[in-house]
Amino acid sequence: MKKILVAVAAVALVTTACGSDTNSGSAPSSSAAPESRTLTVFAAASLTESFGALEKQFEASHPGVDVKYNFAGSSALVQQITQGAKADVFASADQANMDKATKAGLVDGQPTVFAKNTLTIAVPKGNPKGIKSFADLAKDGVIVVVCAPQVPCGAAEQKVEKSTSVTLKPASQEQDVKAVLAKVQSGDADAGLVYVTDATSAAGKVDKVDFPEASGAVNDYPIAVVKDAPQAALAKEFTDFVLGAAGKQELGKVGFVTP
Repeated sequence: MKKILVAVAAVALVTTACGSDTNSGSAPSSSAAPESRTLTVFAAASLTESFGALEKQFEASHPGVDVKYNFAGSSALVQQITQGAKADVFASADQANMDKATKAGLVDGQPTVFAKNTLTIAVPKGNPKGIKSFADLAKDGVIVVVCAPQVPCGAAEQKVEKSTSVTLKPASQEQDVKAVLAKVQSGDADAGLVYVTDATSAAGKVDKVDFPEASGAVNDYPIAVVKDAPQAALAKEFTDFVLGAAGKQELGKVGFVTP
């Protein structure tokens, strides 16, 4: 009888020990890694610096999110979206191109203006041609570069030409404002019509010459969620972020005027 009791006790002891080992093991972690998501933003080239700064802030507050930008002229961006390019957010450098997107049913909801921008004249450091006014751009021997008419900065330049009756003969018409700025920085142009924000971002590389007639050709910048966006909810959060305090701060740093 004693032998039976001892055997039973031994089995019970082993069973208890095994159960204790199992329970004492570390419990599996209940915290899963953040879901990886990509937010695709189509934005006007003049937003490169400000949106680049916002990218880091937005990603920091949204673990797992990777913001991917496609910076180009607004007219080119509308064309890409029309042709089926996948995007979540569209930020245009003018109302005209956003209107094209809206009328084509490419955006979801009503676009919202988040910034305003004004033209200025970018010249190489030291302003070797002595440019002082918009009219100086039409002088003989001055190589000037502008944006193409269908691009927002080009449309604004055309407005200034009409209001001043000064006709420019540009050496080239570029597809976005950064291409204009690049030609001034490289010395291929004596002057270029760019936005105040572009010249501010390139401070130390170019000088800028403001002219009063630019006030008659101010561009509104609207933003909207793209129709059938792959990341629609996240896109709405991004547009709210741009419209909020963080967006206004970064946009203001380079010279945008915010509502």
